[in-house]
Amino acid sequence: MFLIALVAATLLPAQSELVFVAMLGTGRFDPALLLIVASAGNITGSTINWAIGRHLAHHRGARWFPVSEPAMARAETWYQRFGVASLLLSWLPVVGDPLTFVAGVLRTSLARFLLLVTIAKAGRYLALLILYGHFSN
Repeated sequence: MFLIALVAATLLPAQSELVFVAMLGTGRFDPALLLIVASAGNITGSTINWAIGRHLAHHRGARWFPVSEPAMARAETWYQRFGVASLLLSWLPVVGDPLTFVAGVLRTSLARFLLLVTIAKAGRYLALLILYGHFSN
């Protein structure tokens, strides 16, 4: 669960939510532990995005740069419009991962980044856990 959640939070495509719910569905895993492990993996992946953005920003526009110009422009627009609080949307598909990358490019402090991303990422898995409990009874 940790690895799929980590990969899902990077710029690589993966669906940790499906694995999370499937693991809940087996009844073989402690839901609280799944929540912690999935959140830790997802937060770690987002922190990797932040670090890459922070250290590779000067290569922006290069062909190999990990985020396309249109995706960067969308994420920067969100980030500039809503500020650092936009990281609360880092759980969203498509725009969430580039937001964490842009936070690094724009040199958001790691402490502030971790606080907001933790709220967003853990909140998403907690919501899935609650919804699963509601609909599985």
